Amino acid sequence: MERTTSIAVHFASLPEPRLPRRRVHRLVDILTIALCAVLVGADDFVGIALFGREKRAWLKTFLELPGGIPSHDTFGRVFAALDPAAFSTCFVNWVQAVAPGTAKHIAIDGKTLRGSHDRPAGQAAPHLVSAWAADGGLVLGQRAVDDKSNEITAIPALLEVLDLHDATVTIDAMGCQTAIASAIVARGGEYVLALKANQGRLFESVQDTFALADAQHPETRSPAEHYPTVDKGHGRIEVRRVTTIPDPAIIDYLDPTKAWSNLRTIVRVEADRRFPDHVECHTRYFLSSSAADAKTHGRFIRDHWGIENQLHWTLDVTFHEDGHRGRTGNVAENLAIVRHLALNILRNDPTKASIKGKRLKAALTPEYLAQLLGFD
Repeated sequence: MERTTSIAVHFASLPEPRLPRRRVHRLVDILTIALCAVLVGADDFVGIALFGREKRAWLKTFLELPGGIPSHDTFGRVFAALDPAAFSTCFVNWVQAVAPGTAKHIAIDGKTLRGSHDRPAGQAAPHLVSAWAADGGLVLGQRAVDDKSNEITAIPALLEVLDLHDATVTIDAMGCQTAIASAIVARGGEYVLALKANQGRLFESVQDTFALADAQHPETRSPAEHYPTVDKGHGRIEVRRVTTIPDPAIIDYLDPTKAWSNLRTIVRVEADRRFPDHVECHTRYFLSSSAADAKTHGRFIRDHWGIENQLHWTLDVTFHEDGHRGRTGNVAENLAIVRHLALNILRNDPTKASIKGKRLKAALTPEYLAQLLGFD
């Protein structure tokens, strides 16, 4: 074909799951049609197949389509059979090609695809761990959590395919593990890990250390070690105080066996949410390999939740991810990768419009959809 999309280039190595005698449609055609359909608003295989039939003439300008447009059943069978790990690896390679450069802040968090459970069959809803470039607004990769495991095993597998050089990785309490900290440092990154009571003695020691520091030298803290902010909105005033202790002697006391790779700083975030009729107080603690000041640590911790607001919320509200009921084989995980592809393409596009607006424009304007596909 005269025109080749970036998808065709970077997903060419994806293993073909079908037997040769059963290949009526090219795998790259199936993937491209699915991506285009999701970009313009399709939420399931029926919608994807409908898009293909309605846009066949346009698709034929850059796809071979030797067997015409696949049926919705064909889309379902192929996505159920695709190897999600290989698909995810191709996705990571594509992200690094279209948005080169290491993300400076990578947030990692999990999300359950709630609509993809099957209670009669005893099939739990898939749970995915995703990496999010908090400074670039792009999905960097994902890995599924095994049915008999948890995020602790999925996070290292995800870290292995990411470029962590000079990046700071933030993870909630589930990822606060010595092995995960070591994996991040080994790949050239820094970590800021949420510390909770499940860490037992270490949590209590960090808590006591801050209490002692408060009692002894509350007036001698430098601005680099204590950073307060005040925000207004949503009917409340929120006062946040980020305090860091980077003292090597204290770190040695807390971690005498050096179990936590490159541990340099302990962090406390105190948040007072002041409503008209009551005040809510929350205190959280973190372990960090970074020597950054309190202000920078506060930004990392706060920006971490962009993965909830800008990724998970967008997937649920705009792409209706929680409503998708893919239950067969690898359908749920593989369609999640397609949605991540679509979201990255839309966020990376400079057009001034919301994600919803861009999807509508892509549905109405073939030229804009072609632009989003990134023809080489």
